[in-house]
Amino acid sequence: MSGLIGRKIGMTSIFDENGKNIPCTVIEAGPCVVTQVRTNEVDGYEALQLGFDDKNEKHSTKADLGHFKKAGTVAKKKVVEFKYFEEEHKLGDVLTVDLFVEGEFVDVQGVSKGKGFQGVVKRHGFGGVGQATHGQHNRLRAPGSVGASSYPSRVFKGMRMAGRMGTDNVTVQNLRVLKVVAEKNLLLVKGCVPGHNNSYVIIQK
Repeated sequence: MSGLIGRKIGMTSIFDENGKNIPCTVIEAGPCVVTQVRTNEVDGYEALQLGFDDKNEKHSTKADLGHFKKAGTVAKKKVVEFKYFEEEHKLGDVLTVDLFVEGEFVDVQGVSKGKGFQGVVKRHGFGGVGQATHGQHNRLRAPGSVGASSYPSRVFKGMRMAGRMGTDNVTVQNLRVLKVVAEKNLLLVKGCVPGHNNSYVIIQK
């Protein structure tokens, strides 16, 4: 799947030709540099490794500097491999937002916003004491009963409980490309994508 690494700028809305207001997300997609070409002969699989967002040299290891020097570029903050790329590319090639065209559909992957430690009502949608479910009767947002009887005398794995919420890898599929602004490396896709503003996202077509 062909794709690029990008950065989520934020959300806005635009009007289509019928005057309908469409919510969309602005993504800075590329430019990405081909930093390594994986081949069946050497690596056992075929893929392209792309690098995005320049990294300060003093914050880079010598191994990183040597790796990116082979591609003739500076060190990058974000590196992602893409398998089954539609076109062949060589080491050092620069891929831009021109890879996408208006009207096609893309998948966007990112890390969702972290929401900290949350209870079962917010995390799993429990009803609370108003519905008097899960064994509680006088505690508003408590989880209620979680265990079984004397057998098996334990709590099953996967039980919905309070815990850390967010910071998950999330992929939103089939987002329509509304606009491509090549001179500014911007991509506008319909709807929302995971992650906070300025977070890295992976766009695949």
